[in-house]
Amino acid sequence: MSEVDHASTEVRRARYAVAAVFAVHGAVTGSFATRVPWIQEHASVSAGQLGLALAFPALGASVAMPLAGRISHRFGARNALRGLISLWTMSLVLPALAPNLLALCLALFVYGASAGMADVGMNALGVEIENRLGRSIMSGLHGMWSAGALVGSAAGTLAAHLGSDARLHHALAAAALTFLGLLFCRWVLDLQPTEDEEPPPRFALPPRSALLIGAVGFCAVFAEGASLDWSAVYLREQLETSAGLAAACTTGFTLTMAVARIAGDRIVDRFGSVCTVRVSGLFAVLGGLLVVVAGHPAVAMAGFALMGLGIAVVVPLCFAAAGRSGSNPSLAIAGVATITYTSGLVAPSAIGTLAQATSLMVSFVLVTVLAGGLIAFAGVLRAGDRDRPKLTPTPTPLTERHP
Repeated sequence: MSEVDHASTEVRRARYAVAAVFAVHGAVTGSFATRVPWIQEHASVSAGQLGLALAFPALGASVAMPLAGRISHRFGARNALRGLISLWTMSLVLPALAPNLLALCLALFVYGASAGMADVGMNALGVEIENRLGRSIMSGLHGMWSAGALVGSAAGTLAAHLGSDARLHHALAAAALTFLGLLFCRWVLDLQPTEDEEPPPRFALPPRSALLIGAVGFCAVFAEGASLDWSAVYLREQLETSAGLAAACTTGFTLTMAVARIAGDRIVDRFGSVCTVRVSGLFAVLGGLLVVVAGHPAVAMAGFALMGLGIAVVVPLCFAAAGRSGSNPSLAIAGVATITYTSGLVAPSAIGTLAQATSLMVSFVLVTVLAGGLIAFAGVLRAGDRDRPKLTPTPTPLTERHP
């Protein structure tokens, strides 16, 4: 095998390995989301207090995400991802152990910090592989994240239906996902800094070009975060369903997201980013309206499923648009990632706070309004349209070390 063929094979193998890591990351989120009602009851917190607690992942992520680049610079991309994904999977056990509001806030701070750092590490490797392959793969990678969330939420649905203790459920899930994460990290690219490369800054403002793109991502991820963490609670409290059916709603949401993201690259190639996001926004708005007016669990579940379908491909397209905007693509991508990720972690808290003041139904009116922003501002993603020239490999300040 020639050196070129060997390198090509290694990049393809790294693509599948990173996709598997995305799935592991998503499985943690799905496992947590379906047991939020159990955690709320165990910690004896109200909807407003739960909303307050769910603000702490955003705080933890905001503090820790800038550290991911420095950790990768210090230890190399592969070793950094090993440590970060393990920290993330093991943090799953913490929220279910919390006996009160204070302990829950602290647990969710660590949960959010580890989530954010692992997310930055795997997305950075995904972008690098996309550049080396010369074609888009980010929608598919995010599809694998949704598929992992689906598996995690399906297991959580079963556990909730059986009435199992979330502490045991999450301990077993954390052990299995930590093993899988370490296994898949063996085949990701081993990127090392060059000798003269300076460590990345602890904090840098995103370029102006990333702000509007990040705003579109903010709308989509707000709806995603609200739906993941509150869909089960919505059915449980608003429509008085069983715990198993409430958890199944979260599963349906993640299912539509997974399907749409896996198919997303082909759809965007055919219709373009702007058209795809506008139509997606229509689906998301329709889904939000169904949730708001639902008088029956089936209607609400259909609404959450449509919302998942509508917002699925938006974030990958935001990354693509950021990578084609401005003179510093990596900084733009980091800026968009920070905005969108923070949105997903802030959304559950905002929904809980508004629900405490009004009702969960009113909270999802806000989600529906923000989903309408996808229709209004889709044009800012034109820089990421697939009708433009395909990606070409770009220089990277990191060098690859082969084991």
